[in-house]
Amino acid sequence: MSEPFREGEDVLLYLDAKRKYLTTVHSGRQLHTHKGFIQLSEIVGKRQGETVLSSMKEAFVAFRPSLRDYLMKLPRMTQVMYPKDIGLILVYADVQPGSRVVEAGVGSGMLTAVLASHVRPTGRVFGYEINEAFLSNASRNLARMGLSPLVELKNADILDGIKEENVDAVVLDLATPWLVVPHAATALKGGGSLASFSPTINQVERTVEALNENGFVEVEALELILRNFKVKTGETRPVTLMIGHTGYLVFARKTSPEGRSTSGRRG
Repeated sequence: MSEPFREGEDVLLYLDAKRKYLTTVHSGRQLHTHKGFIQLSEIVGKRQGETVLSSMKEAFVAFRPSLRDYLMKLPRMTQVMYPKDIGLILVYADVQPGSRVVEAGVGSGMLTAVLASHVRPTGRVFGYEINEAFLSNASRNLARMGLSPLVELKNADILDGIKEENVDAVVLDLATPWLVVPHAATALKGGGSLASFSPTINQVERTVEALNENGFVEVEALELILRNFKVKTGETRPVTLMIGHTGYLVFARKTSPEGRSTSGRRG
């Protein structure tokens, strides 16, 4: 059984699929909703899955926030990557416990958080971001999720080079990823992975060209489309609105210097 909620701990209060509230348990404070206010002190001592009543007697279920909850609810100053794209990056880039991962740009820190949660306890994420305001917001978000010890944030332009060596993966979410490819080829260990997210196809073309020119193989470009369903007996169908295009993903693996002369160009 999970531990009871404590003072100062984050909690997700669930009313229904569209109305969820991420807040912190503080005695003497209230969470105001359209269904009345909740005395946050009443959550102390409750366990996950138990309910707390609002002033209008509406029942909210208390959960510890999942990583997905944080991604959807924490303050953001930039467009963030959707879980559907993040999940594929984790698998294709082989991000796992102990991995050393370089990321640019950090933005609001959501992708950074997922990477950090998967490299723990012994791995590390090195995040490059040129915007100081974005970096400060990302730092606060990571601290709230308890992931700061796994991340080294840098107010630096990755186009100037990657300081880290022998890393397992380089993950890019920036306007000109093809300019980073030569730096990634130097920083990655043999067999290491590069993943790049881009909103337009011309960015994909230039990135793939750069990968082919810099000794990468297993180069793959793809797009994920997510479609949810409304499930009700006799009425099950796709929902009217769906998440269509979010971006294109490009993946590749670095060859060793000896293998580059024979790798050829592959798309």
